[in-house]
Amino acid sequence: MTRTEPARPPRTGLAPGASSGPSASLPLQRLLGHAADAVGAVLAGRSLTDALAACPAPARPGTQALAFHALRQLGGAQRALAHLAPRKPPPEVQSLLLCALALLWPQDDPDAASPVYADHTLVDQAVACMRQRRAASAGFVNAVLRRFQRERAALVPAWQAEDPVVRWQHPRWWIERLQRDWPEHWQALLATANRAAPMALRVNARQTDAVGYLAELAEAGIDAEAVGSHALVLSRPVPVTALPGFATGRVSVQDLSAQVAAPLLLGDGADRLPAGARVLDACAAPGGKTAHLLELAALDLLALDVEPERLARVDETLRRCGLAARLQVADAARVDAWWDGRPFDAILLDAPCSASGIVRRHPDVRWLRRPTDIDTLVRTQAGLLDALWPLLKPGGRLVYATCSVFRAEGDAQLAAFLQRTADARTQAVPGHRLGIAENGSQTAGEASAQPAIRGDGFFYARLDKPS
Repeated sequence: MTRTEPARPPRTGLAPGASSGPSASLPLQRLLGHAADAVGAVLAGRSLTDALAACPAPARPGTQALAFHALRQLGGAQRALAHLAPRKPPPEVQSLLLCALALLWPQDDPDAASPVYADHTLVDQAVACMRQRRAASAGFVNAVLRRFQRERAALVPAWQAEDPVVRWQHPRWWIERLQRDWPEHWQALLATANRAAPMALRVNARQTDAVGYLAELAEAGIDAEAVGSHALVLSRPVPVTALPGFATGRVSVQDLSAQVAAPLLLGDGADRLPAGARVLDACAAPGGKTAHLLELAALDLLALDVEPERLARVDETLRRCGLAARLQVADAARVDAWWDGRPFDAILLDAPCSASGIVRRHPDVRWLRRPTDIDTLVRTQAGLLDALWPLLKPGGRLVYATCSVFRAEGDAQLAAFLQRTADARTQAVPGHRLGIAENGSQTAGEASAQPAIRGDGFFYARLDKPS
């Protein structure tokens, strides 16, 4: 579920009409138009991934950079628009103004992922964009943006002091849930969610290791740091086409926290799964963890996903990496529809979840989710755990994972499962990986340090079935 963000413009003003970064040849007014379409789609309930897929390919990197920034500042931009335009403008005008207001929003963190343009350039280009799309509204756009320029020094601090949605750029219910779940860490979690994620790589253990690939990157002029035996983090994102051997599966893009799943399931030493072990990857798409398992071990692996299009991505990933598994379109919870009756040695359940741990890579998630979604997801997760546990052999193991920092989808879900499942035992210390400097993993009062380079927010638990 990782996404690589494009390189961003330098934090300096640009000449009128110019844009920098991956789409430097495209006028800013065009990129603003595409970004407004993407943000408008999110406001209408569509995912940003789908919206960006509809964007013309040459404009996609620059559009993504602007849309990411707009969604990271959406709470403030919405407050500004409500103040400056009490009557809600038409959707296409609203989405363009939200993008422009987000870009005009003052940045407290100089390291934040934020394309920056000179104020006059941004306003002029937003007006030019509106003139082409809805000429009658161009003057209105100009008036709103110029008024915000004049008044923001007084307005923004006042809004931030009184409204947590503006201060933290997340929905109120999301903020309140993190305050309850992580009273000592909620501020760091929210701040981290508004920063760009690093581009992390997983080296294919069948072909090389981190040290060897680090040398290949250096030869290609790409700066990186090794993290463990088979992971690296780039100093700045690059297109995957620039990565040596990417097309032949020598390396894959995968967050550091996501790389925990495969080693946790496989075990090590006397605890390691034997060659040829029968393994189920129950919710496999997009296939990063599936490929990682097969890179590390020779397995008889069945990968399921309920959506054919998403399972096709698993197939593409495995083909690129030169790996093979049995793929089947199926709802893992409906065991009678797909299971052949032969038990598994190990099961990976990377369960559907809120994605609250990967918001820095998917800034639309916070605005698409609703509070009621969490209860629905928790029920889905519990149903999958209950359905899949009987499929394990005695002596087998199941790894439960979610890319969530909400306790309901992590340690609370685990505690409930253990209470109703007499033959389940936790192996090692399960826990949330918060992806912040203050905490690496924490559950039941225990914490462990993380390296300076941190992965996304995840929860992991390994459950063993006694022999």
